[in-house]
Amino acid sequence: MDPTRRHVLAAGLTGLGARARAQADAATPATSMKTLRYAFLISESGFDPAQVTDYYSRIVISGILEAPLEFEFLADPPRLRPATAAAMPEVGDDYRRYTFRIQPGIHFASDPAFGGRPRELVAEDYVYAIKRHYDPRWKSGNLFILENAKILGLSELRRRTIAANAPFDYDEPVDGLRALDRYTFELRLARPAPRLLYQFADGSFTGAVAREVVEAYGDRISEHPVGTGAFRLARWKRSSRIELERNAGYRERLYDEHPPAGNARLKAVAAQFRGRRLPLVDRVVISIVEQPQPRWLSFLNHEQDLIEVLPNDYAPIAVPNGRLAPFLERAGVGMVRYARSDDSLSYFAMNHPVVGGYAPAQVALRRAICLAVDIGREIRDARRGQAIPAQGPIPPGCWGYDPQFKSVMSDFDRPRAMALLDLYGYVDRNGDGWREQPDGSPLEIEYATSPDQSFRQLVEQWQKNMDAIGIRMRFKVAQWPEHLKSARAGKLMMWGVGWTPTAPDGDDLLGLAYGPNAGQSNLARFDLPAYNAVYARQHELPDGPERQALMTLAQRYWAAYMPYKVHVHRIFTDLTHPWVLGYERNLYVRDFWRYVDIDPQRQRGLAAA
Repeated sequence: MDPTRRHVLAAGLTGLGARARAQADAATPATSMKTLRYAFLISESGFDPAQVTDYYSRIVISGILEAPLEFEFLADPPRLRPATAAAMPEVGDDYRRYTFRIQPGIHFASDPAFGGRPRELVAEDYVYAIKRHYDPRWKSGNLFILENAKILGLSELRRRTIAANAPFDYDEPVDGLRALDRYTFELRLARPAPRLLYQFADGSFTGAVAREVVEAYGDRISEHPVGTGAFRLARWKRSSRIELERNAGYRERLYDEHPPAGNARLKAVAAQFRGRRLPLVDRVVISIVEQPQPRWLSFLNHEQDLIEVLPNDYAPIAVPNGRLAPFLERAGVGMVRYARSDDSLSYFAMNHPVVGGYAPAQVALRRAICLAVDIGREIRDARRGQAIPAQGPIPPGCWGYDPQFKSVMSDFDRPRAMALLDLYGYVDRNGDGWREQPDGSPLEIEYATSPDQSFRQLVEQWQKNMDAIGIRMRFKVAQWPEHLKSARAGKLMMWGVGWTPTAPDGDDLLGLAYGPNAGQSNLARFDLPAYNAVYARQHELPDGPERQALMTLAQRYWAAYMPYKVHVHRIFTDLTHPWVLGYERNLYVRDFWRYVDIDPQRQRGLAAA
């Protein structure tokens, strides 16, 4: 690296220009109010659980709405505990019946929809929130999770609603979901769902929603989330800035975390904060900064208190060889480095006439394209070493991962790729250097991507890989929300996305290829009866050797038919300034803000130094 460049970047931690100082001062009021400032790298879409699926919107929702359960913040391995529930639910009938009892005395944040009166959380709020995913009006992208659980009567109610072209009747009783009394609700299922409780630890999916609020705001409900959580939405400038502030009516909850015995740093954090009332900060200000350089520089210039997901371009500067750089260490910067337990993948549209289909020639084309992807170079050049090759969709850290499992998913073999293409008739017939389809028509692959620098580097890798085997590839550039809308409608040929599971289990990721999930999580629209049967069976089984064998078999189907190319499982690094206290990364606790403290005096003093 250019020594001058390193000096300039390091200098950002020890001094600010007048403009940056003014911004820092303006962002932090001259009071004792504690404000946590950081940036998302992708813009949000809205804040209604029944309408959104994107990761960053769900982070915000999780801080506002509460599910009955939650994951402990510092536990490793992950552990569930009650949130609004009075205790862990009762589970019966071979994982077909779940009974939740809610704590009395929990209240929603104040809102005009309640007519100026306090509004207590009751069991019916959870019943209503779950039913909203079945209401065709909201087009829930997470409905497939509940439909896979087969809650008795709800899918039938949805079908009747669609057939009659009528409003969804929230008051019609169904056998599978009902409030037994003011604070108790019950789910009854048609088939076992041993891991259903994970879904009830996700406030962005099963968080309690008050019916009055939805009826008051109607189609604008995504702009007006009202929940029982630690924060409320104070201000929102779409795709630019999100401001949350402490929910003044949040009940008394005290910091009581239990880290693993061998982690001295987290043991010290738990001891330091034990007994403190949550949340520890008063405000959270989230900017949307999609380009890597401005995000990195805003952290160096103390305009952000932490950088979540260090851009790959700056990993060699900030964490050379996985260790915090000396200039950052001297400045008191903290580092949390972790495997994301996610997938970075590219999907093929299985209903597309060129890359889709199940015939041998179509399968051969997808396999050849994937064999031509140089994963080692992608990790080295585009991801700056911040990833490991994937053998299948189940990443380390999720139940079902087998470290001994090996597939062709990570293979890089151009000669084999070209041999497959030649064998099935994808050859250059007109001598222009590009292969045609077996029928002689042009072969051109369109890959959807986004305009920021990190995606451009991945595009360069794709271009080199396809040029090397004689396949013409062009790129469709648009913002992420636009591509998501097109993907759900089945209008993209290929797209590269990341997928982060909501629970430490491989089921969520295997569900990306489950036929009934087409158009929701299954953007590829892969629909193979044999795979569907394997997925459905493992879904119903408790954890154990039989389930593990089926999950491994499911991964072999991915490698055989290749509806998705799973590139890597990513390694992420978060950095914090020294006034950020107690920071840790739990993949299943999105609203970490509750547990993080700010030293406002140090924040103002060092930022202005």
